Amino acid sequence: MDLILLYRFKNAIEGRRLLPEKFSNSDENEVPITISNRYPFKTFIQVIDELPVQFQKRDFSYTSILAPNATHNFNYSVRPVERGEYVFAQLNVFASTALKIVKRKYQFQNEQMVAVYPSFIQMQKYDFLAIGNKLTEFGLKKIRRIGHTLEFEQIKEYVPGDDFRTINWKATAKRAQLMANQYQDEKSQPIYSIIDTGRVMKMPFNELKLLDYAINSTLAFSNVALKKHDKVGLMTFSKNIETLLPANQKLTYLNRILETLYNVNTQFTDSDYSLLYAQIKRKITHRSLLLLYTNFEHISALKRQLPFLQAISKTHMLVVIFFENTELESLINTDAEDLQSIYHKTIAEKFSYEKRLMVKELNKHGIQTILTAPENLTINTINKYLEIKARGLL
Repeated sequence: MDLILLYRFKNAIEGRRLLPEKFSNSDENEVPITISNRYPFKTFIQVIDELPVQFQKRDFSYTSILAPNATHNFNYSVRPVERGEYVFAQLNVFASTALKIVKRKYQFQNEQMVAVYPSFIQMQKYDFLAIGNKLTEFGLKKIRRIGHTLEFEQIKEYVPGDDFRTINWKATAKRAQLMANQYQDEKSQPIYSIIDTGRVMKMPFNELKLLDYAINSTLAFSNVALKKHDKVGLMTFSKNIETLLPANQKLTYLNRILETLYNVNTQFTDSDYSLLYAQIKRKITHRSLLLLYTNFEHISALKRQLPFLQAISKTHMLVVIFFENTELESLINTDAEDLQSIYHKTIAEKFSYEKRLMVKELNKHGIQTILTAPENLTINTINKYLEIKARGLL
């Protein structure tokens, strides 16, 4: 009887997986599933989706009960931690009656591919916060403007709340009413994100490589800088110069940056800073803000590259961005209970101290720095950019 009930109807179950064109790396991405029951009786279903191999998940299962001629929608989420192509295999649906003696298998949508791009969800989040003036909710600071980093725009009537120092007394005398100068931020300043793709950026934190943290930060930061009418460019390097996008201020340029970042990968080589210096000197002729994403684990590694960083900083505003080892920080904050744990904690404190020494060494030579936990990279990078703009350092 169970066999007859399940197999007498053709195509009695319909299933559909609704995938977007692309996933956002390191974020939770929704995968909607729609199941329709064409049986004239209540049906018990089990959905087993064959996820891409990158997720290493083989136990996905969802169960539900569908009324006759009913449609059921549900979502599940996936969090990719690598960029590239992800292939979903079969969507399997097992149907059974109330007797549950026999199950009938239905299969749908074999091999659907989704490309995982740098975190555009993170980019949109900061874009929304900037528009809504809610930057402080995520740690972005309001920085007092210092110096003369404004360009004159127009003379307008003074209204309460305007800075009285902007009153134009000559225009006030002519118009017989208070007039004030209106200024706007300096625009079209060239800004380059430079990403080290050498072996030092292969280190993972929370399943995500340092390189991907840098890529996600570059995308979000570039969007903010473009909205502030600055020019943004991109360079990646290791043993060779792999990518060089000249600075541009068109909003559509963000798509080109996104597509370029999608194809960036780490190399298992030591990065050539002498080549980086030579390329910057030849290709970036105007004074620019250079955000260098890299990592130094030892003070000796920094000192080997310091002459090239000094040479770059002579003609450009250089910000060296490198990472705290959060695993070492958690080890430092734990109590030592035996001799071995004391030894491990001492070594961890030594490495942490060296990171602080690197910051002092770079600052001593006039090089701006960001030492950050990987998860705070985007926030701290945007804050540094806003600080440099406000202080007129560029």
